[in-house]
Amino acid sequence: MCGLTGFIQSVPDPQSIVSRMADALQHRGPDSGGIWCDEAAGVALGHRRLSILDLSEAGHQPMQSRSSRYVLSYNGEIYNFPELQKELVSAGSIFRGHSDTEVLLTAIEHWGLDTTLQRINGMFAFALWDRSERVLTLARDRVGKKPLYYGWSGKAFLFGSELKALAVHPEFDSEISQDALGQYIKYGWVPEPLSIYSNIRKLAPGCLLRLPVNAPAWSVKPEAYWQANRVCEQAWEKPYSGSQADAANQLDQLLTASVSDRMVADVDLGALLSGGIDSTTVVALMQKISDRPVKTFSIGFNEPKFNEAGFAAEIAGYLGTEHHELYVTPQQCLDVVSEIPVIYDEPFADISQVPTLLVSRMARKGVTVVLTGDGGDELFGGYTHYFEALKQWRRIQSYPQKFRSVMTEAINTFAEFNWSMLGNNSVNNGKIASWKRMSAKLQKRMRGLNANNPQKLLLDRFAR
Repeated sequence: MCGLTGFIQSVPDPQSIVSRMADALQHRGPDSGGIWCDEAAGVALGHRRLSILDLSEAGHQPMQSRSSRYVLSYNGEIYNFPELQKELVSAGSIFRGHSDTEVLLTAIEHWGLDTTLQRINGMFAFALWDRSERVLTLARDRVGKKPLYYGWSGKAFLFGSELKALAVHPEFDSEISQDALGQYIKYGWVPEPLSIYSNIRKLAPGCLLRLPVNAPAWSVKPEAYWQANRVCEQAWEKPYSGSQADAANQLDQLLTASVSDRMVADVDLGALLSGGIDSTTVVALMQKISDRPVKTFSIGFNEPKFNEAGFAAEIAGYLGTEHHELYVTPQQCLDVVSEIPVIYDEPFADISQVPTLLVSRMARKGVTVVLTGDGGDELFGGYTHYFEALKQWRRIQSYPQKFRSVMTEAINTFAEFNWSMLGNNSVNNGKIASWKRMSAKLQKRMRGLNANNPQKLLLDRFAR
């Protein structure tokens, strides 16, 4: 994990400002830091580095391309950088070191930004200054694993990996976004493009923003270079034709290659292990690839209802990993709650943030990088509500669509009428009468009745 930040604004002593902004991200990049300024254009770039590949000064950022046309501040990993580097060397490119940063920068200079974005495989967020065209480009990886904020405060265009870096700028506008607050109340987090601040946005996954140096505020909109829905449409147009066994073999090959790519590092790495299917799969593949026991880390609770450490220990024993576990008390969990707002910069209501913070701190004492299994249930349908939605879909298909539409409208109308008639005579000792609650329960149970496919049923019935 590294951190990037910067701004566009003609000000005296931009080095001092961007240096302070970068220092706010030192936790993301404790190994080194750097700044680069084009005072004539009013462009300032800052970086904090966590060294993972090429620990030498050859990987220092912000990094200039060999021709000095481009300057890059980058956070992430390009997993296919060895293959790209070989191709670039064959085309005549010369490299000073072996970092993926230099490969990314050289690829942009050789193929152009648009082609490079289509060719790289990785997680990333970066700021690229084109000194020739006088254009700053911000880009974020396809699924948004690496964060990137941007926006205008006063006359300054600000950007960075975290909001705390932007907040250091002397013209930062801290007005709270009412729309973002509404989204937070609804979802428990603030989805892009909003941020908790009115004048700051999150760059959406799979998007880039090209900003000419003199562009008026908010005159330029993000462009999508990759879209998940288009990938799904292409898969629908050309469905998989192999057998189930073929699909299982290909999945195994893809997962093995993905894990192998993420194990390329010049520092110690390990894995967070919960004992669930997703993290177990990742650790099993890591141990299969590794020539030494993989370092695994788990967190446990003394309350049996919430404790998964036993499952993780069993898996670790079976796979032969070097396992570490930490049992935490309720007080230890409470002690870190006050740190959460500082870490996330904006409201975030996922309770997993507390144990994740604790297990990450434990792991950091032994390794620099960890692999995790987050997202496995979402990708492979592991949650029980996926199965429940499919069962309900099969059940409601026995009723005609028109009948289900009429029933849905009738139930919603009844529920709305029922609540509109709520008066003092239906409240007893602060409790709503059971006949009033019944209509709400009926409406909830009938969600998705009018769905025309299982995906819509899942959304209506379980995603609210």
